[in-house]
Amino acid sequence: MFNLKLSTDPRWVEIASTNIEELLTDHAWCEQKAATNAITLIAYNSEHPELVTELTKICQEEIEHFGQVHEIIKQRGYTLGRERKDHYVNELFRFMKKDGSRNDALVDRLLFSAMIEARSCERFKVLSENIQDEELGKFYRELMISEAGHYTTFLNFARKYGNKEKVDLRWKEWIAFENELIQNYGKKETVHG
Repeated sequence: MFNLKLSTDPRWVEIASTNIEELLTDHAWCEQKAATNAITLIAYNSEHPELVTELTKICQEEIEHFGQVHEIIKQRGYTLGRERKDHYVNELFRFMKKDGSRNDALVDRLLFSAMIEARSCERFKVLSENIQDEELGKFYRELMISEAGHYTTFLNFARKYGNKEKVDLRWKEWIAFENELIQNYGKKETVHG
């Protein structure tokens, strides 16, 4: 899926299922951060009207997902805990190129965003297919479809604003890096944990 080198072991769902409140809280904050990421991309690249339009839609979807997760948290009698650090995302962020032109920075930020969406989508697929909770299984199936659309949007914009061959080469670097990185995860009851 998405050319990811390493699929999530379905046993991760067993770990995640041991603390649904933690999984949902972490997931809610992941959605909030995704919305913030879209806003940041808009703020730094407002000269691209098509990008602004599409990322506005993504931002709205991500904050809607935050609200949906929060509703599930409340319905189940849980409490939305404090924001969690996402070490996986922070390590991806450090891999982003910080040199080059403003446009190079945009392209790499789009690839960073595509990578997060790809892994999140893959995790939601694993959850939807393996979690015993039917309500959450259906919910994560729906979110998987949405995240796949976000992944495609980010990757297509990277190819639009960058040299396609260079973007494809850089995407392969992202995939290789993520493959090494994800081997350290899948042991906690968090979306990327």
